[in-house]
Amino acid sequence: MLDIQLLRNDLPGVAARLKTRGYVLDVSRFEAAEARRKAVQSRTQELQARRNSASKEIGAAKGRGEDATALLAEVAGLGDELKTLEADLAAIQSDQRDWLLAMPNLLHASVPIGASEAQNVEIRRAGEPKTFGFEVRDHVDIGAAIGGLEFDISAKLSGSRFHTLRGSVARLHRALGQWMLDLHTTEHGYTECYVPYIVNRAALTGTGQLPKFEDDLFWVTKGGAPAEDRMYLIPTAEVPLTNFVREEIIPGDRLPLKLTAHTPCFRSEAGSYGKDTRGMFRVHQYDKVEVVQIVHPDRSYDALEELVGHAESVLQKLGLPYRVVLLCSGDTGFGSAKTYDVEVWLPGQGKYREISSCSNYEAFQARRMQARFRGAQGKPELVHTINGSALAIGRTLIAVLENYQRADGGVDIPSVLQAYMGGMTSIPPGH
Repeated sequence: MLDIQLLRNDLPGVAARLKTRGYVLDVSRFEAAEARRKAVQSRTQELQARRNSASKEIGAAKGRGEDATALLAEVAGLGDELKTLEADLAAIQSDQRDWLLAMPNLLHASVPIGASEAQNVEIRRAGEPKTFGFEVRDHVDIGAAIGGLEFDISAKLSGSRFHTLRGSVARLHRALGQWMLDLHTTEHGYTECYVPYIVNRAALTGTGQLPKFEDDLFWVTKGGAPAEDRMYLIPTAEVPLTNFVREEIIPGDRLPLKLTAHTPCFRSEAGSYGKDTRGMFRVHQYDKVEVVQIVHPDRSYDALEELVGHAESVLQKLGLPYRVVLLCSGDTGFGSAKTYDVEVWLPGQGKYREISSCSNYEAFQARRMQARFRGAQGKPELVHTINGSALAIGRTLIAVLENYQRADGGVDIPSVLQAYMGGMTSIPPGH
């Protein structure tokens, strides 16, 4: 959420910055609301001053033995009007907050201006796509050859955009998650966490998914509960991890907080009809290892670069070719001030595809959550929040299957995973 003082102090400047990401700020609406707010507050101050002076007059009149009935009636009337004004101000402020909750973040100055992903900027590449001496298969055909990657059973159980794993493929999926957690906790300094997979509305409002993106979520209620008691399946571990600090004031010397968790993620994929319908690239349920940093504002952009490096290290150790892309203004997510996507090379598709998105939200989430730290002067200040996938496990499984496929239909296992696979070096066809 934006600081409302920014709008009050530089409305044209904020409108211009929001326009770069395709959001048109309703300037007249804000000005009208501000005029109402100022009028209510001015009238409130007038009435409070008159009530104070009238109260003194009542005391003086009673001291002189005079009738204070008229003054008492006036004070009572002032109290009624003040209550009405208090309700009016609360309504104005609530409307302004609802509006701010639906307003995207301001972009960092380094974000390139562009309308769509076509204007994203490649920052670097690592690794060379492998040349195969046979016809390359995608992960669906590889899964059919080695067994263990299935879509018909999941369709029977749950419908489209789900998948089931069995045998060595399921074990490889598990190995990836365990190895990623070990990497981030032992080499990158993150604390492993186990978190709820169902969260309340306040948690999703704090990280920015609500109210704007409710259609992207799956929700549940206890039997017979009303709709306002909805709970939500997490779309990412970012939600519970970042909300650890909601409504907290953290001692400054505890920063940065570096947290990681392996969770399932649930997304309705609203608006993605017809996209990536083959295989398990875009599904309703998938696993992910998320990394989150809660940091001092002065070092949040250094933390973002560090976090991107942590995502890259997963691909480097797996020996997978990838590139890092800086998203343009039109492709940057709602709450992010700056986002890098890490894209892995998928031979079956013949292109790089997103496997991690790493973002600095600056104080956008912290203001919604009232997540603060106590600075050097002892005054509470908003933290900055950074998060990213490190990595999406299902997409990493796809990348391993496709990049390590063999001519006989089998798949070699990357060396860093072999210990997690009980010493297996490959999955043979038909396994």
